[in-house]
Amino acid sequence: MQPRARDIASIYDLKPRFQALLRPLVRRLAAAGVTPNQVTVAALVLSLGVGGLVAWRPAERWPLLLLPAALFTRMALNALDGMMARELDMKSHAGAFLNELGDVLSDAALYVPLAFVPGFSALLVHVTVLLAVVSEMAGVVSVQIGASRRYDGPMGKSDRAFVFGAMGLALGLGIEPGTWVTVVLGLVILLLSVTIVRRARRAVVEATR
Repeated sequence: MQPRARDIASIYDLKPRFQALLRPLVRRLAAAGVTPNQVTVAALVLSLGVGGLVAWRPAERWPLLLLPAALFTRMALNALDGMMARELDMKSHAGAFLNELGDVLSDAALYVPLAFVPGFSALLVHVTVLLAVVSEMAGVVSVQIGASRRYDGPMGKSDRAFVFGAMGLALGLGIEPGTWVTVVLGLVILLLSVTIVRRARRAVVEATR
């Protein structure tokens, strides 16, 4: 669905182009016997691994440099599992649960360790993760009231990945943490709040049409 003129832009709007780039890989994975659930689990394992390294060495820069690559790879894997399920008729009830829970767990695995990194407010990091979970719940609950799964921005999964990937890159390259980190987290929290309200409102409107 194309965003309306009054919408706030989200990186999610680029998903169709991103999927087009990944589409040749979909059939190759399926031909190799890979299932969507295996791709989903791979994304979660990657997130747990990189998040664990950040928590293990919070004062060092090199784990933070892994964040952008890990987040990009996770986005690609998330796109691939969905495309395999839809386009190759490989959907399953277990896969639906795994997909939604995997996203929430991956977010927590990658972002909670930042609470240990010097310059990050543990409180703001935890609030960010909590609101990220609520925003995904808002998207899922919309299905229960008869609407479609909502992916509205302005701070969806892809947007969070971009922001935290950029922060990890900046800090990993030696930019000193400071007030800017707190400001960025504050903006993320604000935009997550807007996202939650927007998803809930649009789901209600869609369900009552």
